Amino acid sequence: MRKIVHFIAGKDFEDSSENTASVFAPNTGEVQAEVSLANTSTLAYAIETAQAAQVEWAATNPQRRARVMFKFKELVEANRDRLAALLSSEHGKVLVDAQGDIQRGLEVIEFACGIPHAQKGEYTEGAGPGIDVYSMRQALGVVAGITPFNFPAMIPMWMFGVAIACGNAFILKPSERDPSVPVELAKLMIEAGLPAGVLNVVHGNKEVVDGILDHQTIKAVSFVGSSDIANYVYERGARAGKRVQAMGGAKNHGIVMPDADLDQVVTDLVGAAYGSAGERCMALPVVVPVGDDTAEKLKAKLIPAIKDIMVSHSEDPNAHYGPVVTSAHKERVEGYIDLCIEEGAELVYDGRTNQIPSDSQGFFIGPTFFDHVTKDMRSYQEEIFGPVLQMVRAKDFNEAVSLASDHQYGNGVAMYTRNGHAAREFAQRVNVGMVGINVPIPVPVAYHTFGGWKRSAFGDTNQHGMEGVKFWTKVKTITQRWPDGSDTNDNAFVIPTMG
Repeated sequence: MRKIVHFIAGKDFEDSSENTASVFAPNTGEVQAEVSLANTSTLAYAIETAQAAQVEWAATNPQRRARVMFKFKELVEANRDRLAALLSSEHGKVLVDAQGDIQRGLEVIEFACGIPHAQKGEYTEGAGPGIDVYSMRQALGVVAGITPFNFPAMIPMWMFGVAIACGNAFILKPSERDPSVPVELAKLMIEAGLPAGVLNVVHGNKEVVDGILDHQTIKAVSFVGSSDIANYVYERGARAGKRVQAMGGAKNHGIVMPDADLDQVVTDLVGAAYGSAGERCMALPVVVPVGDDTAEKLKAKLIPAIKDIMVSHSEDPNAHYGPVVTSAHKERVEGYIDLCIEEGAELVYDGRTNQIPSDSQGFFIGPTFFDHVTKDMRSYQEEIFGPVLQMVRAKDFNEAVSLASDHQYGNGVAMYTRNGHAAREFAQRVNVGMVGINVPIPVPVAYHTFGGWKRSAFGDTNQHGMEGVKFWTKVKTITQRWPDGSDTNDNAFVIPTMG
């Protein structure tokens, strides 16, 4: 059986730990590999290696660091098909979606190629008599990222791309459910010219996560996962004196106004709700039609569109989506379907009995659709993270805004309308971090920034864009004067001013 090991100091590293985790093939339900789970000594070795490599890497001028990013981008593009197939085999998302996973990560790498400009400081000449003031952004040192299973290419590249371009060394702890692609990305970074030790991949469980959060050498940690764990990561990391950004769960709403183009809504909603089997923090699992007339018209159009969704093996070019990642996750999603029924919602379409490949023992769930879901239901309040769409009817615009604004999660929201005034008011009022207007999945482009509000994000700095540069660097400000010998200071005991 294939064995997946750590990647430290520029090469595969197999430690003495006997702890492993199974990596499943979601299409068949079989175990396809075993991944080593590190002990604390392996993590310590990775951190020591990173610390030793970081000093010289930070001293490398930003143009040369950018050249490594350019070369890495070329190598990932050349290996895109191989990486997508590997990603699909471990995660279960269809190949075209796996390609998208890689592409969205590469877009952040493209941003990181501009680090000579993005990492520039500021300069003021003559801030005072003969005094100039300037600032510089310097690397933090050794930093770390803890990434989830649902985007095993994109989110690691979101994190290590900007962090390494800024001059840091990086410890990546990917999900043990689909760990192969992160290791392959690290190997391509070495091939691109990154010095050994600057990027290390350490697989592990809670022991490794806690080790990352507690180790004093690691100065910053980025995390993406569920909200409860994000809160834990933020609090424990902050107590240890680290800079922490921890992105949590979501329950994104799609508001549909009476004037919306319902054909476009259905096309977008089916893809956003069910794509990647709903295993996206920016999925659209809640649709909020405004008014019963809008709800009935939308429902009538949604049902045949949902019936046309093809669920199949991830390699099937005709499949809209494939299996979920593990049997445990399948059971979790089906448990929420049972709960929603118990709570009194109308089960319009049951994916547990429809559109499942009959010849497979894989972790498949067909598309499920509920109507008459209410805000007091636990199945609405919590993140399902599967191919389940819930319709919550709003009587008017204000109630629709309140539903999205009052929910515990505030990651993303979408609104469909032809009315520019309503769209503008909605964007201003809604208490959510990322807003789409006639856009179902409002993930910002790489040179803007990604981040939610409320229990969707812990910490004050978002992912990628200039917010990423700020997170992975510290500012040093220099006030300098070069006296010519004629200067006198008759007020040496008074706080200096520039007046």
